[in-house]
Amino acid sequence: MKLAIVTACPNGMVTSVLCARLLDAAAQRQGWSTSVEVVDAAHPERELSAATIEAAEWVLLVATGPVDMTRFIGKKVFRIAPAQALQDVEEVLRRGAVEAEVYVAAETPTVVASAQAPRLVAVTACPTGVAHTFMAAEALQQAAKRLGFDLQVETQGSVGARNPLSAAAIAEADVVLLAADIEVATERFAGKKIYRCGTGIALKQSEATLKKALAEGKQESAASDGKAPAKQEKSGVYKHLLTGVSFMLPMVVAGGLMIALSFVFGITAFKEEGTLAAALMQIGGETAFKLMVPLLAGYIAWSIADRPGLAPGMIGGLLASTLGAGFIGGIVAGFIAGYAAKAISRYVALPQSLEALKPILIIPLFASLFTGLVMIYVVGKPVAGMLAALTHFLDSMGTTNAILLGVLLGGMMCVDLGGPINKAAYAFSVGLLASQSYAPMAATMAAGMVPPIGLGIATFIARRKFAQTEREAGKAALVLGLCFISEGAIPFAAKDPLRVIPASIAGGALTGALSMYFGCKLMAPHGGLFVLAIPNAINHALLYLLAIVAGSLLTAVVYALVKRPEAVELAMEPAKA
Repeated sequence: MKLAIVTACPNGMVTSVLCARLLDAAAQRQGWSTSVEVVDAAHPERELSAATIEAAEWVLLVATGPVDMTRFIGKKVFRIAPAQALQDVEEVLRRGAVEAEVYVAAETPTVVASAQAPRLVAVTACPTGVAHTFMAAEALQQAAKRLGFDLQVETQGSVGARNPLSAAAIAEADVVLLAADIEVATERFAGKKIYRCGTGIALKQSEATLKKALAEGKQESAASDGKAPAKQEKSGVYKHLLTGVSFMLPMVVAGGLMIALSFVFGITAFKEEGTLAAALMQIGGETAFKLMVPLLAGYIAWSIADRPGLAPGMIGGLLASTLGAGFIGGIVAGFIAGYAAKAISRYVALPQSLEALKPILIIPLFASLFTGLVMIYVVGKPVAGMLAALTHFLDSMGTTNAILLGVLLGGMMCVDLGGPINKAAYAFSVGLLASQSYAPMAATMAAGMVPPIGLGIATFIARRKFAQTEREAGKAALVLGLCFISEGAIPFAAKDPLRVIPASIAGGALTGALSMYFGCKLMAPHGGLFVLAIPNAINHALLYLLAIVAGSLLTAVVYALVKRPEAVELAMEPAKA
């Protein structure tokens, strides 16, 4: 049998590729001949040719959202959502072979009926813009299809906005859903009903989120007039902080890797003027790292007060660096500048003729003046002293304290797999890089890799306890874990949280403790094991690998022991024998 497999998940390329590979492998196990296409607008040349589609007996289409169906007219087509396809690939192929129907062009009544469905547009964004951003988008699209809603999603990930919302789509939408853990610019949604939530809620409760968005969405002006609910205001401080961290992170990564590259020529090679090592250190350590804290403070203030907060926030952040207050001072400066700018904007009344001067003259001048004076005379020295004490403690702490800190950071990285606790530990460690404290960063990244790697290993050492789809998900989790994407463990945690999370915490805590005990120091805040390809990016590289392996094996063994076997899988085993 000849089969054409087409996967089209525009906001989840990882999901598209995973579906394609699993279905292709399952079809080949049955002796079928397959042609596979992963739809990618950036590479139209990868589309299956008309001749290939014509030669196929039927087409298996795994897709969410609109797909150009014209090339399938007259062919037998079986369409299914990615979430359903991943549950049991063998069953999908059996159903498709029986239920595939000849596709004909849609009639006008169908188009009219779909136009009557609720229309939503959504934006998803998380601090790192890697996993939660795209997973939340995928979950929302699948939920919208089940509910019969018309939904378009824009993902603001690490590579910028993908599938940006058009002005027409925004104008026609009944409500705008902002599933974001960071602040998202809302000027283009002026006058529209807006509903806000985090990416975690959108991922885990996607159908309920869409329904609440339609029922509870409010115009943006109502949400920004100072009368927001107390619950929303309470969560705002955390969102402002994560916004600052999100904008700071690329600067930290670039600076850290530049410093690591300078160490390739020797740990002290940068001290020789005129050398490439000195130039790399100048770019990374003397420039990029100096911009870290101003960026953090500036975008915290931007998140609070919009564009008028950016200048006073960056000025306050640079003062924090100059005064030795580091990232803690930068956080304080960002909040002072943001709320000062917001207060001036809201409470300082000017004649209409002078109102235009407020954002370009009044707010930057007085907010910067207030922030600067507070930082110099009130906040700067005490925070600098506190940071110096913290840095001294971290640099001189004994073995016991180092192990305890490693246990704490490692456990926090594995509690919620990319959630608030995980991000808090990560932000703390990233901030310490500006103070040349590299050990916490090493422990944090190592522990963050443990859950997906450990759970991936568990699917190998206890194969009989896992369904076939879980085994395939375990392979994907292994790859994500090596890249320091903790969210690779979420499919397991969502299905069996009471066993997965404790096993992950145990492994992460062990890895964090061992990393601190071995004295491992990491210059770059991201990249996973691939950072080790850069000489001197981390000291004690072999011991660092040992710490990761030990924690991953502990998680794997613990979960393999406590996991309940899949009933369906056990029932099939005797037949296989």
